Amino acid sequence: MDLAALRPMLAVPGREQEVRTGHRYEFKWDGVRALVGVDTDGRLQLRSRNGVDVTARYPELTGLADAIGRPAVLDGEVVAFDEQGRPSFAALQPRMHLADPTRAARAAAARPVALLLFDLLSLDGDDRLAWPQQRRRAALAELELAGGGPWSVPPDTDDLDAALTIARARDLEGVVAKRLDAPYRPGVRSNAWVKLRLARRQEVVVGGWRPGKGHRSGRIGSLLVGVHDATGLRYAGGVGSGLSEREIAALEAALTPRRDSPFVDPVEHRDACFADPELVIDVRFTEWTPDGRLRHPVYLGRRADKAAGEVVRET
Repeated sequence: MDLAALRPMLAVPGREQEVRTGHRYEFKWDGVRALVGVDTDGRLQLRSRNGVDVTARYPELTGLADAIGRPAVLDGEVVAFDEQGRPSFAALQPRMHLADPTRAARAAAARPVALLLFDLLSLDGDDRLAWPQQRRRAALAELELAGGGPWSVPPDTDDLDAALTIARARDLEGVVAKRLDAPYRPGVRSNAWVKLRLARRQEVVVGGWRPGKGHRSGRIGSLLVGVHDATGLRYAGGVGSGLSEREIAALEAALTPRRDSPFVDPVEHRDACFADPELVIDVRFTEWTPDGRLRHPVYLGRRADKAAGEVVRET
């Protein structure tokens, strides 16, 4: 199985009444996907959702190859935790973009990540993609990966109400319902996996910014963002809350200015500065307005694992 060419199966947003029967339920973790491969020489490789090799960014996970002890391909999520022990996308931000091995090693020692594994795609060279979800999950459990390092196989359940109650109590992002008889479909966003969000989240594309004022004069004050539809990149408003000085510096380095607007509809701000629509960020918000704007959006972080062209409005 070619890990570089493989893409993870993706979930669609849905409602509780759609997944009450024929499913098992897992928590939705606030991290980044990782396809995990162990080759015949016992070497570990981690690939992001868009196929980038991110193995060197997480050196604390190297021992997983020995824990598995045989050629395999697995699917999971890299997660960092906040001071209260909750999964935190913001806490993961400093790790997601570290390409230098020395800096990655220091970061791993200071705040290690965890790898939460939830699917088995291949074992000993045998493709398991066509196996039903329930059988793949049972085979994953048989690897007995708990307790050997910063990786684990989180429990799933057949009790949706209990899963939702625990997710709310622990302030988790939500629950994923997986149909018991579903095969694994690489790169496909399938209704065999349904995500039930407890907090409203949206990935958006940065298409520009507005200059800041006061101590942020001459720097980014807020981001101008959008989502794709059939007509192009649709303007979805501005995001200013949640931007730290460190993130502003990183955003300024990442954005490529341009003269014209990348949005298909007008941007009402006369001081708008535009950028190539390539950077994807994650935001939390309260609701969509009737004119397609995000209400009360809060910046959560940059996403290096998703192409801008894939970003659409989640219903």
